[in-house]
Amino acid sequence: MKLTEILRNIPIFSSLNDDELSELAMVAVKKTFLKNTVLMNEGDETDSLYIIFSGKVKAIINDEHGKEVILSIFGPGEYFGEIAFIDGERRSATIITREPTEVLIISSGVFRDIVSSNPNLAFNLLVGVVKRLREATKQIESLALMDVYGRVARLLVNYAKPRGEKLFIEEKLTHQEIANMTGSSREMVSRIFKDLLNGEYISIDNKHITINKTLPYSW
Repeated sequence: MKLTEILRNIPIFSSLNDDELSELAMVAVKKTFLKNTVLMNEGDETDSLYIIFSGKVKAIINDEHGKEVILSIFGPGEYFGEIAFIDGERRSATIITREPTEVLIISSGVFRDIVSSNPNLAFNLLVGVVKRLREATKQIESLALMDVYGRVARLLVNYAKPRGEKLFIEEKLTHQEIANMTGSSREMVSRIFKDLLNGEYISIDNKHITINKTLPYSW
């Protein structure tokens, strides 16, 4: 598939015409990275935009004790680096691949010119920023107001998608990753999963989680 067709199939670029897609394709660099590769570090001064073609990455920060906190997980068609692209500040998080990943890297120069002449693309970027702001607000709310059971339950529901009468989580989340996203320990997450499995609230097959019935938000 030509790079222009790849870009055309990415939602953020849906408003671009053929000339703009061709211009973007000329400056986009496609790279492949192995699992657990650091694509950027918190505090870096780069301002390129990264679009995921295949694979998945996680955005993390480290707390004052050096513990990893997972902010988000991104998959195909999603992008990151837009905040530094917009404000020119240092990177706000570290990005690490969760599996072999292909990305398209677009430098700020040409992309900024295209954004300035395409209000729809600018609006798409803004929608993405607002969406992540809402997600961050919910995450902060969970950490402040919910117990660990509630935080884990909300996380599972947020990642789940309908499949028949149940909810299915496509993401293969480890107990450690769930702990890192909910401000808890792996041991506590394992204990919660044991309770959820015993109560038949969830079932697990090949590391995929199915939610069978409404999860309790506290015990």
